[in-house]
Amino acid sequence: MSTQKKKNFKIEAFKHRGELEPNYAEKTWKILEHAIQEIYNHNASGLSFEELYRNAYNMVLHKYGEKLYSELVTTMRGHLHQLSRYIEATQGGFFLEELNREWEDYKKALQMIRDILMYMDRTFVPSSKKPPVNDLGLNLWKDYIAQSLVIQVRLEHTLLELIEKERTGEVINRGLMRNVIQMLKELGPSVYQEDFETPLIAQSANFYRVESQKSIECCDCGDYLKKAERRLTEETERVSHYLAEATGKMLQNVVEREMIANHMQRLVQRENSGLVMMLEDDKYDDLSRMYRLFSRVPEGLSTIRDVMTGHIRETGKQLVTDPEKSKDPVEFVQRLLKEKGKYDKIISSAFDSDKTFQNALNSSFEHFINLNPRSPEFISLFVDDKLRKGLKEVSEEDVEAVLDKVMILFRYLQEKDVFEKYYKQHLAKRLLSGKSASDEAERSLIVKLKTECGYQFTSKLEGMFTDMRTSQDTLRGFHASQLPMMMERQPGLAVLVLTTGSWPMQAITACNLPSEIHWVCERFKAYYLGTHSGRKLSWQTSMGSADLKAVFGKGQKHELIVSTYQMCVLMLFNTSDQLSYKDIEQATAIPAADLKRCLQSLACVKGKNVLCKEPMSKDILAGDRFCVNERFSSKFFKVKIGTVVAQKESEPEKQETRQRVEEDRKPQIEAAIVRIMKSRRVLDHNNIVAEVTKQLQSRFLPNPVVIKKRIESLIEREFLERDKVDRKMYRYLA
Repeated sequence: MSTQKKKNFKIEAFKHRGELEPNYAEKTWKILEHAIQEIYNHNASGLSFEELYRNAYNMVLHKYGEKLYSELVTTMRGHLHQLSRYIEATQGGFFLEELNREWEDYKKALQMIRDILMYMDRTFVPSSKKPPVNDLGLNLWKDYIAQSLVIQVRLEHTLLELIEKERTGEVINRGLMRNVIQMLKELGPSVYQEDFETPLIAQSANFYRVESQKSIECCDCGDYLKKAERRLTEETERVSHYLAEATGKMLQNVVEREMIANHMQRLVQRENSGLVMMLEDDKYDDLSRMYRLFSRVPEGLSTIRDVMTGHIRETGKQLVTDPEKSKDPVEFVQRLLKEKGKYDKIISSAFDSDKTFQNALNSSFEHFINLNPRSPEFISLFVDDKLRKGLKEVSEEDVEAVLDKVMILFRYLQEKDVFEKYYKQHLAKRLLSGKSASDEAERSLIVKLKTECGYQFTSKLEGMFTDMRTSQDTLRGFHASQLPMMMERQPGLAVLVLTTGSWPMQAITACNLPSEIHWVCERFKAYYLGTHSGRKLSWQTSMGSADLKAVFGKGQKHELIVSTYQMCVLMLFNTSDQLSYKDIEQATAIPAADLKRCLQSLACVKGKNVLCKEPMSKDILAGDRFCVNERFSSKFFKVKIGTVVAQKESEPEKQETRQRVEEDRKPQIEAAIVRIMKSRRVLDHNNIVAEVTKQLQSRFLPNPVVIKKRIESLIEREFLERDKVDRKMYRYLA
C-alpha cells in the first residue's frame, strides 16, 4: 500500500486588494471619534458597535494602527482634561459623590471603547509594546484626575476627614468610601499606598497618640483598656467595610503602639486601678482584657508577669513573716492555700492558663514560703489537723482535693526532709492515739509523697502502718496465751510493738509504773520475747494512754481517759490523801517538764480538775501540794483529760529537731559526693558543690559550707584526696 503525504493548510486573513481613498484613515477615525464622544456623552444606544468594530479592524489591517492609537490617546486626554476641571469645580460634600459617579461612568465608557478596539488590542498593541486600552485609560485617569494636584490633595483630605469623623462617632457613607478607595486600588498599589494609605497611617498615629494621652489622664486602667479594645475592634470592622486588609493590620499596629505599648508601665503601675488592684479585687474581666491587649505588643506579657510576680512575692513575704499570722499553723497554711487558689483561678480564667504565668506563680510561692523556716512544720501540722479531725464526714473527692493542695505546697518546700521529720512525729501520734480520721486518707497522702520523692522518703512511714497491723496480731496471741481467770483479775492491756528505726522515738526515760500495771507488762514482755528471739523491748511510757475508773465524793463515778503519765500520778492517790510535788516526782520518776504539764492538766484545767492544788495558780511549782478533788463532777460519764501541750514546738524542741535534721543530712551529702566522684574520678570543688546540690535539691538545699566539711571528712577517711598541684581539685580513691 502506498501512503499519501499529508498537506498543511494555512488560513490567512482576507486581503482587500482594492485601492483606498486618499483620506481613508481620516474619515474612518472621524467616525470612531464621533462614536467615542457619544459614548462619553451617554448616547451609545444609537451606535452600531459591529460597524465601529469593523472600521477599527480595517484601520489596523491597513497599517493605520499607530494613527488609531495616537488619536485615541488625544481624544481620551481631551475628555479627561475637561472632566478634571468639572470635578475640581464641584462644591463641598458633593465632591466625593461626583468623583465616584464620574469614575463609574468612565469605567463603563472605557469598556465600550475597549470592545470597539479589541482587534487593535490583540494585534497592534502587543507588537508595538504599548499599554492595552484598559491600562491606557486607567493611566490617563490617574494622571489627569487621581493625581491632579487639586483633586489629589482634596481627595486625600476628604477621605481622612471622613475616617476621623467616623472615629469620633459620626455616621458616614461607607459604601461611597468603599467605591472611592477601590478606585485607588485599581489605579495601582503605588497610588493607593502613596495617596491614601501612608497619609492615613500618619494621621491615625497622631489621632491615637492624642486620644491616649487624654484618656490616660482621665480614665482608670480598666476603662482605658476597654477603650483601647473598642478602638481595635473598630479598626477591624473598618477593614470589612472599605479598607484593604493590609491597611487594617497597619492601623491595628498603630493602635497597639500608641494606646498600649507606649503606656504599658503606667497602666500596670496605676495607683488604685492598675494591675495590683485588679489582682487584689479579683477583676477577672479587666485582667483578661489586659492579658489580651498586652499579648499583642512586644514585652507586653512579661510586663504583666513581672508586676504580678513582684506583688505575689511581697504579699507572700508579709504573710509568712508576720508573727501574728504565724501563731496558728493551721490558719497559716489555710491562708497560703487560699492565696494559691486565688492566683490559680486568675491564671486559668484571665490569663488563658498561660504556662509562663503558672511558672512565675510557682517560683513566687517557692520564694516566699521558704522565707519562714517553720513552713515545713506548719504544713505538717495542717495535715495533722485535717487527718486528725478536719476530714470527718467529708467525701472521698474532697479529701483528695485537700491532699492535692497540701502536695502543691509541699513541692515548694526546699527542706522536704524537715517536713518528713515533723510529718513522721505527727503521724506517729495519730496512729498511737487512734485519732486518725481515715486510714485511706493517710495512705493516699503517703502514696502521693512516694510518687513525689521516691520510695526512700516514705519507707519508714509505710513501716509504721506495718507495725500497727502486726501489733494487733501479737496482742491477740498474748490474750489467747493467758488463762481466763488471770485475764479477769489483771488490768486490760493493749500494746503496740514499734520498730525502732521506723518510728520517731524519744529518748527513753524510766517511769515507775504502778505495781498492778508493771506486773501485766512483765507478763507481755515474757510472752513477746518468748515468741520473738533476739529482740529487745523498751517501754515508751510517754506515748501511752489509760482508762481509769474513779469514784469521787458522794459516790460520783466516772471513767477517766488519761495518758500513762497521768495514770501513774492519779494511782498514787489510792494510798495517799495528799502529796507534794516532790513526793510525786520521786514516786513516778517522770521527767520534770512532762510532770509539770501532766499536773497542770489534772489540777488547773476548768471542768477537768480531778485534783486540787495548793496554792491555786496556773503554774506548777516545787512547793505545791495536791489532793483528790472530791467535789469533781461532770455531765459525762467518760471524761477525757488531755495533756497541756503547745501545738507548735518550743524553742528547745525546735533546736533539737533542727539538729537531728542536720545530722541526718550529713550521710546523704557524703553519699552524693562519693557517687559523683566515683563516676567522675577527678573534679574541682565548685563542680562538686553544683552536682551535690542538683542531686539533693529534691529533698533539701545543702549548704555549701556543710558540703565542704563533708569533703574534708571524706579526705580524712581516705575516700578522696586533694590534687598536689591544684588544691581545689579532688581525686577519688578506689
